[in-house]
Amino acid sequence: MARYRHYDPQQTKMIAVSYGRQLLPGTFEHALSYLIDNEIDLDRFAARFKNDGTGAPAYDPAVLLKVVLFAYSRGITSSRTMARACAENVVFIALACDQQPHFTTLAHFVATLGKEVEAVFRDVLMVCNAQGLIGKQGLLALPAPAGTSHVPVGRVCHRWLQAALERLQGVEWHAR
Repeated sequence: MARYRHYDPQQTKMIAVSYGRQLLPGTFEHALSYLIDNEIDLDRFAARFKNDGTGAPAYDPAVLLKVVLFAYSRGITSSRTMARACAENVVFIALACDQQPHFTTLAHFVATLGKEVEAVFRDVLMVCNAQGLIGKQGLLALPAPAGTSHVPVGRVCHRWLQAALERLQGVEWHAR
């Protein structure tokens, strides 16, 4: 009779996870997290929140920006898909530090602060382009320019980046 290793689906195991270590250096998500936490001025988002004395604590705009911008970099524009990714995808979980904003929170954030979000994404893209992170296969998934069937591999051409930034202006965010 064959013998098998014992397994128990009801077994409990605690696994220590460092969210910061899930974002590997040299990846877009690592650069995005670093830039939002250390380099980009987020004061323009603080004025929106008036809950100093009363009300529930708001999600930090840095967390919402990381989720939204990383999602867009992967071609995800649905706030429901973003919210689901914050519960199921380890990179989204790490970027959100295991916070799980509701899809309506994400949709409202982008709907009310779309211009500011767009400006931050443009800043992040420009820095990542200068660092050579855009155009590497798998690091950033912006749509290819009209009339082409692929995104350039290797260092992205300036014209392609310009076209990608122009397309950001026409992005519509939907709560789906």
